[in-house]
Amino acid sequence: MRSEKEKMLAGELYDGSDAELVAQRYRARQLCLEFNALPVDAMEARSRVLDALFGKPVSAYITPPFYCDYGIHVELGDKAYFNFNCVILDVCRVTIGKNALFGPGVQIYAATHPLGATQRRSGLEFGRPVSIGDDVWVGGGAIICPGVSIGAGSVIGAGSVVTRDLPAGVFAAGNPCRVLRPIDESASA
Repeated sequence: MRSEKEKMLAGELYDGSDAELVAQRYRARQLCLEFNALPVDAMEARSRVLDALFGKPVSAYITPPFYCDYGIHVELGDKAYFNFNCVILDVCRVTIGKNALFGPGVQIYAATHPLGATQRRSGLEFGRPVSIGDDVWVGGGAIICPGVSIGAGSVIGAGSVVTRDLPAGVFAAGNPCRVLRPIDESASA
């Protein structure tokens, strides 16, 4: 029989109150609290805590406060940057590309719940993986919904709610977020 964690990572309905999952979320919350409480100049200590949170050495820069569900389900590309107050709900794999930039208050949700009230009352939940390509810039306050992929080099306007996949090399914004134009690499703004 499959564990609740195996079901969760596969995007199937799972019981979030499973003891193994609760322990792993508790561990991540403790590490986030430790990271968020460190002094500004404690770069080596911050790096150690982030390596523990994500389960491997990371070269990303994260400005506290930062929060996540598990941490170990997040794949961070080299030199990714998260500004203040970002959140990742990583019940499924969340893949972040190299040099991706996230403004303050960006939220990335791999977690979701059934639409039907009867099934929601059961306490079961599920998730969908999120993929964000290399060199993506996500403006402050944007929300990336479960199951979304954003192509390399795209820019997401501040405050956008990304509910569908977006191709590479576009500027997209709004609620729901939609492609507004291709990005001209030769333009400065």
